[in-house]
Amino acid sequence: MTQDLAPDLRRILGIQAIRAFLYGFGAVVLGATLAARGASTGQVGLLGAAILAGMAIAAISVGLTGDRLGRRTTYTGLLALMGLVGLAYALTDEFWVLVVLALLGVMSTDANENGPLTTLEQAMIGQAPAATRVHVFGRYNAVAYLAGAGGALMAGGPAFVHRWWAGVPTGRAWFFVFPIGAVACMWLARGLSPALETHAAAAAPLERSRTTVSKLSALFAVDAFGGGFVITVFIVYWFSATFGASVELMSAVMFSAGLLQAGSSVVAPRLAMRIGLLPTMVFTHLPSNVLLILVPFAPTLGVAIAALLARFALSQMDVPTRQAYIAAMVDPAERTAAAAATNSARYVARPFGPLVAAALMRSVAIGAPWVAAGAIKSAYDLVLWRVFSKVPLPEDH
Repeated sequence: MTQDLAPDLRRILGIQAIRAFLYGFGAVVLGATLAARGASTGQVGLLGAAILAGMAIAAISVGLTGDRLGRRTTYTGLLALMGLVGLAYALTDEFWVLVVLALLGVMSTDANENGPLTTLEQAMIGQAPAATRVHVFGRYNAVAYLAGAGGALMAGGPAFVHRWWAGVPTGRAWFFVFPIGAVACMWLARGLSPALETHAAAAAPLERSRTTVSKLSALFAVDAFGGGFVITVFIVYWFSATFGASVELMSAVMFSAGLLQAGSSVVAPRLAMRIGLLPTMVFTHLPSNVLLILVPFAPTLGVAIAALLARFALSQMDVPTRQAYIAAMVDPAERTAAAAATNSARYVARPFGPLVAAALMRSVAIGAPWVAAGAIKSAYDLVLWRVFSKVPLPEDH
């Protein structure tokens, strides 16, 4: 990224760190709260689907209107809404209210992704030079994983302290950290420069790259659908229901997973510079999906955690490479539209994952979503390689 945009990048990374911390914290608290109150598998699936559906709706809206309203204005407004929704989650445990609020699109099931906010950030970061873009995206995701891991670890703190000090609140009350974090994010967003704006007249629809983006969007939708089977809320719920894992243990597990993901985000760009973006995407993702299938067959809690962490060490290496691959495959003026299209496809497909996963848990076995997710995501890897392995990147020429 050019030197004059370096301060903007630092602010975006700061915002990413804060909200990733909130999402990592909130996902563990929400999963543990649902398990503690005896929520059914159907309710867990419905709430997860609502969060993902909200992300999809908001991502599409941002893709259509974000540049017209102004990236900074849209960004700040979404961050404010995130704080308000977090406040509402702290004040009520009425299930239907949680579902309705989730549809606003500013909550997330993962630390490093949120539909509308991620779309805006990818469009802004995509202005980095081609030679360094994958490294910028690697840093962006590494920050998210580290902060999300810290949030997940901190989520176990209140329950731990509560054992010795009964006055410390537990559960949903800790969603009060969301409005605090949102205020800090809004302060950082207000300092972003006008250089990040793209006037509506300068933003191009997909023309030359329409076919390519359509194929990528369809494939990413399949991958996201499979990923929706094993969102963080489900992982915490499954380990609690299957092995009786405590919230403190699961917060430590998700913290460790975040550290592994952060490390892989740093390694992935270096690997991509050696073997290419697409090979890195496919050949790190495929073995991680095999590990995903093995998790429910683990005989003990320790083995299941080991398989899960091994999977996390590989599974997210495709994220910064995927983001850089999309930016490289399209013309510069098409990047906002391409990011919106591919992200929207992922977020539209992903809500169906938790719903199907809940049905599989009821009708087949509680561990069935792990197997289904691994199989679907492996198929995505193979088809992606078959379709695009011989397609050159325009920037390579």
